[in-house]
Amino acid sequence: MSEQTTGSARRRIFIDKRSPDAFDALVRASEAVRATASEAGLDRVTVELVNLRVSQLNGCAYCLDLHTRRALRAGESPQRLGVLPAWRDTDLFTPAERAALDLAEATNDPTDTAAQESAYAAARAVLTEDQISAVIWVAITIGAFNRVSIMSGHPVQAPRRA
Repeated sequence: MSEQTTGSARRRIFIDKRSPDAFDALVRASEAVRATASEAGLDRVTVELVNLRVSQLNGCAYCLDLHTRRALRAGESPQRLGVLPAWRDTDLFTPAERAALDLAEATNDPTDTAAQESAYAAARAVLTEDQISAVIWVAITIGAFNRVSIMSGHPVQAPRRA
């Protein structure tokens, strides 16, 4: 990727490229979180659902593109991805996935303590403490990546045609 001019003619700095040591530390943290999630028994689809939901809430097009592709590779269905913004209004998600999504949303808004308490209660009914911790860490790290991509203006690339 190269630094680019956005639609509003402001030049963005790709902060991941400008400060590679800081970005590499974030990548290493993400790798540790991925291992933690796996060790806790969270499947890859659940992790990607959390990544996608937080990216939706934060409006990060780059991360939405990346994690949609990863979710599909992990076996997620296009139907569930399509209704993810309205996950509460469907029966398409398991109780564990619903708890993870609720907890991810609560993590993304640290000022809503009522939502946090509700999400914790729901999560405790179907997730282990290790899984709860892992979901929160996944939500925290994707939120950080969202901010890197949004502030850098990372572009979404059109798919290559064969």
